[in-house]
Amino acid sequence: MKIITLHVLDDSLEVSYHPNGQPTQRQFIIAYNPEQTIGENLENLRLKLAGLDVDAAVVDNALSYPFSDTIVGINHQRIDIGLAIANMLNIPVVSQQAIADHGLEHALAVKRDYLSWHLDYYGQYQGKRNYGQEAMLTVGNGFFGLRGAYTEAHADTDNYPGMYTAGLYDQLTTNLNGRQVTNEDLINLPNAQALSFGVDHQNPFQIKAADIQDIYRSLDLHTGTLTTTMLVQLSTGHALRIQTTKLANFKDWHRLAIRYQITPLNFSGSLQVYSAIDGSVVNGNVARYSAFDQRHIRVTGTSQQPDSIFLEGQTRSSAVNFVMGSHLTGPGEALQTPNANRPNAEQQVRQMRSVDVHPRHTYTFEKNVVLFTDRETTGDLLPTATQELSQASFEDTLTSSTTYWQHRWTDADIQITGDMTSQKLTRVNLYHLFTATQAIASGKIDASVNARGLDGEAYRGHVFWDEMFDLPIYALHDPKLARSLLMYRYRRLPAAKKNAQKAGYAGAMFPWQSGEVGDEQSQVVHLNPLTNTWDPDYSSLQRHVSLAIAYNVIMYCRITGDQDFMAKYGLEMVQEISKFWLSKAQLDPSDHRYSIAKVMGPDEFHENYPNADTTGLTNNAYTNLMVTWVFNELTDIRQHLDAATLKQVDHKTTVTAQTLKQFTDVSHHLKLDINDETILGQFEGYFKLPQLDFRKYRQKYGDISRMDRILKAEGKTPDAYQVAKQADALMAFYNFDAPTVIGLLKQLGYHFSQAALLKNLQFYLDRTTHGSTLSRIVYAALTAMAGNMDQSWQLFSQALFSDYYDIQGGTTAEGIHLGVMGAVTLMSTRYYAGVDALAPELTVTPHLPQAWQAIRFNQLLRGTRYTFAIDHHQVTVTANHAATLKIGQQQVSLKPHVPSTITY
Repeated sequence: MKIITLHVLDDSLEVSYHPNGQPTQRQFIIAYNPEQTIGENLENLRLKLAGLDVDAAVVDNALSYPFSDTIVGINHQRIDIGLAIANMLNIPVVSQQAIADHGLEHALAVKRDYLSWHLDYYGQYQGKRNYGQEAMLTVGNGFFGLRGAYTEAHADTDNYPGMYTAGLYDQLTTNLNGRQVTNEDLINLPNAQALSFGVDHQNPFQIKAADIQDIYRSLDLHTGTLTTTMLVQLSTGHALRIQTTKLANFKDWHRLAIRYQITPLNFSGSLQVYSAIDGSVVNGNVARYSAFDQRHIRVTGTSQQPDSIFLEGQTRSSAVNFVMGSHLTGPGEALQTPNANRPNAEQQVRQMRSVDVHPRHTYTFEKNVVLFTDRETTGDLLPTATQELSQASFEDTLTSSTTYWQHRWTDADIQITGDMTSQKLTRVNLYHLFTATQAIASGKIDASVNARGLDGEAYRGHVFWDEMFDLPIYALHDPKLARSLLMYRYRRLPAAKKNAQKAGYAGAMFPWQSGEVGDEQSQVVHLNPLTNTWDPDYSSLQRHVSLAIAYNVIMYCRITGDQDFMAKYGLEMVQEISKFWLSKAQLDPSDHRYSIAKVMGPDEFHENYPNADTTGLTNNAYTNLMVTWVFNELTDIRQHLDAATLKQVDHKTTVTAQTLKQFTDVSHHLKLDINDETILGQFEGYFKLPQLDFRKYRQKYGDISRMDRILKAEGKTPDAYQVAKQADALMAFYNFDAPTVIGLLKQLGYHFSQAALLKNLQFYLDRTTHGSTLSRIVYAALTAMAGNMDQSWQLFSQALFSDYYDIQGGTTAEGIHLGVMGAVTLMSTRYYAGVDALAPELTVTPHLPQAWQAIRFNQLLRGTRYTFAIDHHQVTVTANHAATLKIGQQQVSLKPHVPSTITY
């Protein structure tokens, strides 16, 4: 085993390299620069170790701390050097004390396991960086999401204790430069996690850097438990250790629980614990929305008992009633806390307990919270909340959360051998995918997965096409949840038909941004932070969201075999969507080619043609290919449904034999722009646009991911250049596979070979700025498809780290990106493990990254549960029913519960 030993000096780090137990082969000292971040200082270590094979690190003089064995003191600062090095070098780091107690091998094994199941942050951070960590540490169950903020914090520039419930929106109108602008937001609920302490009846403690010696936050993915450990030294000299544990209940999903443990370290006296529900909150998570009215809540009543408090409220325009209740238990006496003489007293309610304390004794308090709204609950809310609160306890919620996650990990865990960081972040992605949605599977919550989950306010909490990247994960592991998410769209089919009719089209036109009722919620203006001006927003022209919904319906039914859904809901949705695209397709009699105009592709940088009088583009390649595919699939779907169902749905959707004939005609004659070098044009006229000199712009601006904003700040427009925010022209290859897309092109009368894919990839990579987190993962899949594994791995790694490292410079602060989390997760099994569950027939063609030794996972496909174990040479697969699949070029027949191993 190749090990580095770290010895911390006052202002430097002494590093020794010991390959395979041999004496020191290399030794050097790295000076610590206090002007640089921890990462920048450790970058020198990475450079020094370049070319060396290192398996692990040992810290030989770590400090003794209860929450980590690799915290060190350097240059009058404490840092968790083990956590930092594990993130940077992807190796476990242990202390010399851990080795002395357990031996090297055991200590490293324990640390590897810990790091693969925990998301940890050490130290106190400010601004967007802390906002981003709060988002990553969100606790939730799909009914609500609770940002991982300190319970002692109030919303400010460094902390944002937001709470959201699925599908609860409110619309407000603001006068902006003489224009009435209406926006709909996922509401930030009253702050019910507010919990703090005071000594000798002094004011409650609030997060302040000067009073905090240490903070360690750890999200245990095993159980869904977030634990914050804080060492406090007050200006009065009182020292305390505060440990806060938060988690959500998955069985009784109206409940959350907080355990608050206080240990006085150096004093005896009187200690108070203060609990509150604060209704004075606003939607303030996204700074660029601050010009709009963001106060969505009207507090309608509060009530207080010695150990329980309740806050009743109503949303201002959607008029949804809600009740939040809190019950505080623990040692000491429950005291009344009058609301008078406090700011916003009428909008918040508090409770308090007081106890006499002694040094080094730990005092444990529990705060149980319940939330009910009249969207999912019938009857009087306050009595319902009171009854629920009387039955709630921390232990019950802990049992519920632990039981849920044990079941979920047994089913959905993806086990990656050889890459500790990929393992951890894959589990983090799965954690967020289910905490954002799970309760929706109950069928009682009218909501879907929104682009930022339940932990931030970016995109105003709306539902986009991002669900297309998440739905396969749900379908493969929780079909009931996936079906419930699709029902959100079905219930908004009437609104989509109304949207289409209003725009002059037939069928159903789903909105680019969907919220409460399914009308278009895209902003009409957006703030350019480079110019601080409001620019027009034409993003609603991304009509391909309807194609994504059809894709979701078809893929859900393909994965699950749920023909009942297709018969009752799916076919109607697909036919109404198809009618919309049929009404948009215009025939040119001269060449019998159909064109689709006034759309935007996934790129988003191109909204119209330069100097054009109208908005939108013509013959976007992705849109036209997806329309062709949906029309093809509709024909296939109809062949598998009975005549009575077809008759009923056709009558409801007014689809006739003539309509079906038109679908077929359009699906063979849509127009695309392909040049003489077999490059698929992103849209008609794309090749007439000039290229941009990316090198020049990088030299001037550094980060050019949002080239649209840069160009507009220069008085230009991205419409006039060959520049893309993300994958567009080649996006269909990601949705399907190369043979399928090549077949679609052939059907339309265009020749496109497998060899042309690589040429097209390079063409568009040279023109893409990756301004969306989804861009890198889509291109990672496309480059893997083309056989360029090195480039694929680089793009995949960036996408995997995108929220963890907040690579977009602050966007994670406004909520994690669930679309990329779903896409990264599916990438590992579909493209790297090669198990393509989205194909009509199950195929396995592995292309494992060199960094991975093996991968193991389960998938539920058409009622059969498969277990795959794949390394660089073999595939071992087990199924609980007899099944047939293709592994490489071999057709394999499986007997129930009998593993089959194939060398590839």
